[in-house]
Amino acid sequence: MTRKTLTALAMTLSLSTTPLPGHAAEIEDFSGAPANRWDFFSDRVMGGVSSGQAAFAEGRLRLTGTVSTANNGGFIQARLKLSEPMPQDARAIVLRVRGNGDKYFVHLRTRGTLLPWHFYQGSFATDGGWKVVRLPFDAFKPSTRLVRQVPAPASVRSVAVVAYGHDHEADVSVDWIGWD
Repeated sequence: MTRKTLTALAMTLSLSTTPLPGHAAEIEDFSGAPANRWDFFSDRVMGGVSSGQAAFAEGRLRLTGTVSTANNGGFIQARLKLSEPMPQDARAIVLRVRGNGDKYFVHLRTRGTLLPWHFYQGSFATDGGWKVVRLPFDAFKPSTRLVRQVPAPASVRSVAVVAYGHDHEADVSVDWIGWD
């Protein structure tokens, strides 16, 4: 390989494994007291039986628990209310994640998602290693037809990391969230 090819490959690998300043703006780096900013809840708020916890250590969120679809349930989540809006020209939510090989979700709530069951959902896969996930806003699906098809970035009010939709043992960690 030529030096130019090796340099390009090294840049590609660094961009795919680490959020870099200038490429994504930070929403959360889990420093300080993240437990004071994040809320955990499960389907028990509506009669489900899923259980879990959101723990914060070593600069990361770790969402673990048992997701059960029994009794019309099926989720656990940790949610962050944004302290300031993203710009309207933001293109994607970016996360650095690690998980147990299952599929997980990001839920966005906006000014237009008024009811608790209204949100936008984007998914990502995990494979045991740390990786950067980029979820373009147009990849988020609305939970209802009563909201716009694509969330407007400037209207996003919260971001949640969610284990959802099927019976499984959840274990996902996030150490950085931003937008680009």
